[in-house]
Amino acid sequence: MQLVRFRVDLAPGCSLGPGKIDLLEAIVAQGSLTKAAASLGMSYRYAWLLVADLKSSFSEAVTEATVGGRRGGGVRLTPFGRELVRRYRTAYGRIESVARREFAPLQKKARGTRPASKSRTRSVKRG
Repeated sequence: MQLVRFRVDLAPGCSLGPGKIDLLEAIVAQGSLTKAAASLGMSYRYAWLLVADLKSSFSEAVTEATVGGRRGGGVRLTPFGRELVRRYRTAYGRIESVARREFAPLQKKARGTRPASKSRTRSVKRG
């Protein structure tokens, strides 16, 4: 079970979080933005926007297009893109470890599911 989700804000308008990192890892696994998006249940358009955001957020390229071949090209991470993923996952592991230790005493008190919310509106009889 994933205990922590975090985002790193490196500068105004420049952030890394689980969505972008998951997409970059899927690009490594799939070799294609279309397939990476599909594997995450994400629309191609949304995946494209995340990659475009990464492109505009850094002075170095995070991904690069691959050309041709039997399957018609695709996309892969640059060394800088791989470094982003590695650093995020290293930080994630450290933060997750601290959070597990800190919150372990409270875990047995967690319900595991959210109780159904009660409606705050009441019906009013008009007569």
